[in-house]
Amino acid sequence: MDMDLTAIAHAVQIDGVKRLQMRTIKAHAAPDRARLSLELCAEIRASFDKLGIMTLPLRLPTSENDFVFLFEKSGPIGQAVAIASSAALLDRYGQNPLSLLLEGRPGVKEFLIP
Repeated sequence: MDMDLTAIAHAVQIDGVKRLQMRTIKAHAAPDRARLSLELCAEIRASFDKLGIMTLPLRLPTSENDFVFLFEKSGPIGQAVAIASSAALLDRYGQNPLSLLLEGRPGVKEFLIP
């Protein structure tokens, strides 16, 4: 499937970060699709990745009513999320040297781990 997410990517590059509803993203990515599936969300995320855009949560929700944040991977927010995501993943496997950072922050791990 050929997705046209360049308009969204350019908006993110101009502003640095965007908060969009999944309905808007689906309208650009696959306007002919009736609903979002896990497979479509994975394709959308891969397309954003090719454009240098990162999403938060990393695993896109399948509900069109949910919102996600989009930002440049190479920007400061993207780098911070990449580090936080790595720490959350290491913590999942009991290898996180920074586990104290995640304590007392409910839901952070689920938000950062795809």
